[in-house]
Amino acid sequence: MKTAIDCLPCFIRQAIDAARFAHADDVVQEHLLREVLLTAAEMDYAQTPVAMAQRIHRVLRGLTGVADPYRAIKDRHNMLALAMLPEIRNACMHADDPLLYALRMAIAGNVIDLGASSGVSDQAIRQSISEVFTEPFVADMDAFRRALACAGDLLYITDNAGEIVFDRLLLEQLPVRRIVVAVRGQAVLNDATMADAESAGLVGPYLVISNGSDAPGTLLDGCSEEFRLFFASAGMVIAKGQGNYESLSGQSEKVWFLLKIKCPVLARATGLAVGTHAVLSSAAGKIR
Repeated sequence: MKTAIDCLPCFIRQAIDAARFAHADDVVQEHLLREVLLTAAEMDYAQTPVAMAQRIHRVLRGLTGVADPYRAIKDRHNMLALAMLPEIRNACMHADDPLLYALRMAIAGNVIDLGASSGVSDQAIRQSISEVFTEPFVADMDAFRRALACAGDLLYITDNAGEIVFDRLLLEQLPVRRIVVAVRGQAVLNDATMADAESAGLVGPYLVISNGSDAPGTLLDGCSEEFRLFFASAGMVIAKGQGNYESLSGQSEKVWFLLKIKCPVLARATGLAVGTHAVLSSAAGKIR
């Protein structure tokens, strides 16, 4: 997915938000903002928004010396989601369709996105979970189930901290032979890393790997050889969230995207209204 001009205000907001999470002083914030504007002036708009965000956060880490500015809020979101998990899991066990229930909960968790928004309150997370079944939902569930039945091995690419706990519920319902879970290789935004997979209880029940990258998405050329081998060999890939959609659109017909449509740029790219919870298949021609 190419970068749109409408992405620029979001890049600037992300830079300011991240600098403040890192407790950078005004001088550092100004320097970072100037670097972002210079980068935006020179960037290739044929690249994905993920590539631009990766450059911004590399500059931020270099200027502040803070490796993971979002660590505290990531820990808080993980704890909140873990506190909610027992009740949600119990409801899933008694649902008429546990797979569909878990799928919708995993997408509801995609609201925990500090790339698309400056902040996500605990109340907003609880509301997203409690109101999930009233939100517009677009999915070809028959095709999704067929893909799972034929997959054999599945690669599940996570998105954000906190959200990864709700992914755990879905992982427990996936009827496949083997699941490999992938997290980011380095901290960027509030994206999930190995520390978050451990907090969510995924390390042990599943093989969890790092993608070796500091991009807030999946730029295959910048990922580790191990990750690329798992991506190539998987019978099916599930990729969570906007950053993975932006970076993996059109890369392979075996990718399924689970996400909430959170901005007008993504709405135009998918043809879906902002706020829609979506399961999108590359093979179905929904990616453009």
